[in-house]
Amino acid sequence: MKNSLFSGAAVIALGAALVTSAPALAEDSDQAAPAAAPTSNAMTTPALAGPLAANPNPASFDAGPVGKIYATGVVSGFGQWQSNHVPGDRSSQADLSNGQAIIQTTEGLVQFYVQAGAYSLPSLGTGYIRASKAIDDFYGVMPVAYAKLAPTDTFSIQAGKLPTLIGAEYTFTFQNSNIERGLLWNQENAVARGVQANYTAGPLAFSLALSDGFYSDRYNWLSGLVTYTIDPANTIAFDGGGNVDKTNVSTLATPLLQNNSQIYNLMYTYNAAPWTVAPYLQYTYVPTNKSLGITHDASTFGAAILGTYAFPDLDGVSLPVRAEYITSSGSATDGTPNLLYGAGSEAWSLTVTPTYQKGIFYARAEASYVDTMKTVAGSAFGTNGNAKSQVRVLAEVGVLF
Repeated sequence: MKNSLFSGAAVIALGAALVTSAPALAEDSDQAAPAAAPTSNAMTTPALAGPLAANPNPASFDAGPVGKIYATGVVSGFGQWQSNHVPGDRSSQADLSNGQAIIQTTEGLVQFYVQAGAYSLPSLGTGYIRASKAIDDFYGVMPVAYAKLAPTDTFSIQAGKLPTLIGAEYTFTFQNSNIERGLLWNQENAVARGVQANYTAGPLAFSLALSDGFYSDRYNWLSGLVTYTIDPANTIAFDGGGNVDKTNVSTLATPLLQNNSQIYNLMYTYNAAPWTVAPYLQYTYVPTNKSLGITHDASTFGAAILGTYAFPDLDGVSLPVRAEYITSSGSATDGTPNLLYGAGSEAWSLTVTPTYQKGIFYARAEASYVDTMKTVAGSAFGTNGNAKSQVRVLAEVGVLF
């Protein structure tokens, strides 16, 4: 695969080719396993993968010509202990994981969505960044905000700071079945500034976005999503995206290699109480670009499965589990850039997150384990980067209002 061959048309064409065996998994943007249909007036944005459910009776008020405005949000905190922490991190800590307010409209030709406040983005295999610092390092105090033009029920255009179309996990802790994002999520973008068009035709849904990819402020990323709802219990989806030019920007939110990459996910979801099961495959590719200092191409391939069992006889109690494997190309001696724990490295993870929700209150614990293979010295865990594995134990308590 060569970068010169990549185009948005290729993304959509490949999606269309897969759609006969492929679905829709989330909201207007960021994709994940769908939660059960909300009851009452519960907002479907931001999307929740479950088992956490949105407030079924959100606050709202009539804003005259603007229409009804809904006000929701989340406040949550978490504590964490981990082995083999990386330099700059801690073995144990507590922090605010979400302190966000959301206002939105859901009807009419012109709509809007604004999500503002504090957040942290804990993910497996990476050092933790506290909420007070994450705001500056990532997407600011208003991480998601966009206007939406919806001339029909089947077509809409959004513009602003948008959740990504890529991947099977959402950005913020409360949106996902696990507290931490996974190893495959670490290869994906999360929030991008740009424009996105959405169209649905029966069981088929299409989205296409022109954006700044990994929040680079350079509008040269094209991404697409094709989804197909087979029936109420089965969906399948394909997404693809990549940089159609090159971007010489490198920050925490905009990693140079990933922002100049291509990425593809094929995702399936089975959702019928008491089970939700969502396996998916991921492939990423970074082409050679000597002007950016990328002297050798690199790639990753990953597979994951996310599953949740809701105990029928224990109201509000469920058990989400995630298992992953990811491998990267090359070796430390051939000039391949590092996309994981050194060129040619591999890793797998297991995460278990027992969860309880009662009304708008929720509490959950989590245990995760990451193991690495074929690592390059200094690129894994521990203060010297040579530890091969990491264990984490977490707890999160919150309110979805």
